[in-house]
Amino acid sequence: MDYGGVDDPAVFTSPTLPSDPRFLATLTNSYLGTRVYRDILHVNGVYNGALGDAHRADIPSPVNVRLEAPEGVDVSQSFTLDTRTGTFLHVVETREFTATHRIYAHRALTHLLAFSVTVRRATPQGPPVTVRLRSDFTPKSQDLDLHLGPDFQGARYLCGRTLSPEVAGGPQPTVHMLWTPAPPALTLPEAQREATWQFLAAVAEAEDEVRHLFEEGAALLRAGTLYPAHVEAWGALWGASGLHLDGPLSLQRAVRGCLYYLLSAVPSPAPGVRDPFHGISPGGLSNGSRGEDYWGHVFWDQDLWMFPNILLLWPEAARAILQYRVRTLSGAQANARDQGYKGAKFPWESAATGHEVCPQDIFGTQEIHVNGAVLLAFEQYYYSTRDLQLFKEEGGWDVVSAVAEFWCSRVTWSPEEQCYHLRGVIPPDEYQTDVDNSVYTNVLAQNSLRFATSLGRDLGLAVPKEWLRVAENLKVPFDPKRRYHPEYDGYHLGDLVKQADVVLLGFPVPCAMDPDVRRNNLEIYEVATTLQGPAMTWSMFAVGWLELKEPQRAQQLLNKCFDNISEPFKIWTENSDGTDAVNFLTGMGGFLQAVLFGYTGFRITKDCLRFDPVCPAEVRHGQVTGVSYLGNKLNFSFSEEEVTVEVTWAQSQAPALEAMLETSGQCLALPQGAFREAQACWEENQEAA
Repeated sequence: MDYGGVDDPAVFTSPTLPSDPRFLATLTNSYLGTRVYRDILHVNGVYNGALGDAHRADIPSPVNVRLEAPEGVDVSQSFTLDTRTGTFLHVVETREFTATHRIYAHRALTHLLAFSVTVRRATPQGPPVTVRLRSDFTPKSQDLDLHLGPDFQGARYLCGRTLSPEVAGGPQPTVHMLWTPAPPALTLPEAQREATWQFLAAVAEAEDEVRHLFEEGAALLRAGTLYPAHVEAWGALWGASGLHLDGPLSLQRAVRGCLYYLLSAVPSPAPGVRDPFHGISPGGLSNGSRGEDYWGHVFWDQDLWMFPNILLLWPEAARAILQYRVRTLSGAQANARDQGYKGAKFPWESAATGHEVCPQDIFGTQEIHVNGAVLLAFEQYYYSTRDLQLFKEEGGWDVVSAVAEFWCSRVTWSPEEQCYHLRGVIPPDEYQTDVDNSVYTNVLAQNSLRFATSLGRDLGLAVPKEWLRVAENLKVPFDPKRRYHPEYDGYHLGDLVKQADVVLLGFPVPCAMDPDVRRNNLEIYEVATTLQGPAMTWSMFAVGWLELKEPQRAQQLLNKCFDNISEPFKIWTENSDGTDAVNFLTGMGGFLQAVLFGYTGFRITKDCLRFDPVCPAEVRHGQVTGVSYLGNKLNFSFSEEEVTVEVTWAQSQAPALEAMLETSGQCLALPQGAFREAQACWEENQEAA
C-alpha cells in the first residue's frame, strides 16, 4: 500500500518516536480511545469518582503491543500516522524481511480496536523468520473492580464496574472486554513468502453485547473485510467534506492533523442505532486519567471552539453534541438550584451526568459563560439546519428556555446605572475572578435571551417578555473615548490577559460593532495577552484581522499556533512550551476556525450563510467541500482571481438557494451545478442564502 511521499500532507512519518510519550499518535473513535503503545484505553462516558474527583476510568489496553526490531543486524524503521485511513504503522525492514505492525480504532464498528502484524521475506524462500512482540497487559485498574472470566472463542474475557458513581445513586458503568492476546513472538515458516497475524479487542457495557461485537469483528477478520471496512468509513468521511489549501506544506499538514483528530472524536453519520455520545474533552478520548488533561471533562471548549467546524461540515455529529447537552440538562438544573438560581447552569466541567465536577468550586460557580457557549451552539445549529424536531420533540427547547431562565434569575438591577448587571463572574480571561460585567459574558447572555425569544416565536410558543427586557437592558461595558470594550468593570488598559476574551466578540460570538471598534479591541488586547496562554487564542486574533481585510497581519498571528504543534504526529499542546493538556482539541478547533471561517469569511446567521473570502499571500487557492446548509451540500472555492459556489446535492424538501451580491443586491440562482464570477466583477461581502 502507498502511504504517501515526504510531501504528502495527509501522512505523518518519522524514523523515530518522540521522546515524550505524551506526543505519540492517538487512535480514537467516538467510543474508544488510546495512544499508541499506552497501557490504558478509555471508553466515552465511563467515569469513576464522585463529583470533583470524577475522571475517565482507566481500562487496561490489549492493543498495547510493540513490534521489536531485531538486534545485531542492519535495520531501518518508520513510524507513520496515515490520516486518510486512521491507521498507525510501524515498519521494520532488514535485508531478509519486512515486518509491518498496523493498529487502528475501527471507524465504523466503534467498539472494536484491532492490530495486525505482517511479515514478508525478501526472497521467495529462506529460513524461518521470527519477530518479537513486546506486550504489557495487566488485567487491573485503579478505577474498576475487574475480574477475568472464561475464554470465549479463543479470546480472553475481562469485566468490571467502576468503583464510585459521579453522584449519589448515579450510574456505575460496567465494562466488558474480549480480546485475542498477542504471543511474545511470531514466526514465518520456511515455505512461506508472507504471513499476517490479526488481533482483535471488543469493548462494551454488557456481556451479550461484547460477545456479539467480537463475533462480528472476528467474522469480518476471517473474510478479510474488517480493515477495508475501516478504510472505507474514513474514505467516506474525507470524501463527503473537507478543507483543502494550496499553500505551504506546514499549513496543509496542520490543517489535516486538526481535521483528523477532531473527526476522530465525533460519531460517524452512519445509519442504525448508535451509542449515546458523551461529549468531547480538551484532550479527547486518548487522555483524561485522574490528574491528567482535565480528567476527561467537557468544557465550553466543545461548544465554542470545536463545534463550529463540526457543524459546517458534519451536522449529524454536531447534533450528537447538542444531544449530550440535552441528556445532561437535569444535572445543569440541579447546578442552578444549588447556586440559588432558576433554570439551568451547565457545568464548567461536565462528565456523565451534567452535575458540576470541577475540582475547584470557584470556577464551577463563576464561569457561567459556559451557558452562553452552549446556547450559541444550539443557535448556530438551528440557523444552519432548521431542524425543528430537535427543538420540538427531543429536548432542544428545554435547554434553550432553561438557560434563558437562568440568565434572568442571575442578573441584578442597578438603580444607579439603570441597567442589569452580572456580578461575581470569571470571564474567559481566568487571571480575573469575581469581576462584574464581563463584556464577553454579558454579550453572550444577551445573545442567549434574544435567540430564546426568537426561537420560541418560531415554535409558536409564548415566551416571557422578561427575556427580551433583560437582554435589551443588560450592561455591555464600552469606553466611548477610546472606542473599545473593557474586559469588565474596572479593567485597566494594559492589564495582562490570559487568553482570547474580548476579541471573541464579532466572531464566534455575534456582536455588531463598527470596524474601528473591532480594530481597537484587537490592537489593545493583542499587546495585553500573555504569550504563555493557551493555543486557541491567536487564531481568534487572526479571524478578526481577516474580517478587517488585513490577511498578512492575520497570518503572522496564526503562525504563532505552530509553536503548539509537536512533531512528528501533529499533536497539539495547550501551551507553546509543551505543558498542560495534550492532543489539545481546543487549540485545533481554534486553528480550524481561523481557516474555515477566517479565510472564507463564512458566517452562519439567521437569514443566510455569508461567504466573504480573503486569501493570504501564502495561500494561492482554497476549497471547502461538503458544506452543509439547510439540507443542501455545497462546495466553495476561492482565490485572488475567482470564487466558485457549487450545489452538489439537495434534499427534495430543501429550499432553493441563490447567491446574493450584498453590495448590489443582485441575486443569482444556485441550482445543482456551479456559479463562477471573475474577481474583477466580484463584490465584497457575498452571501449564499
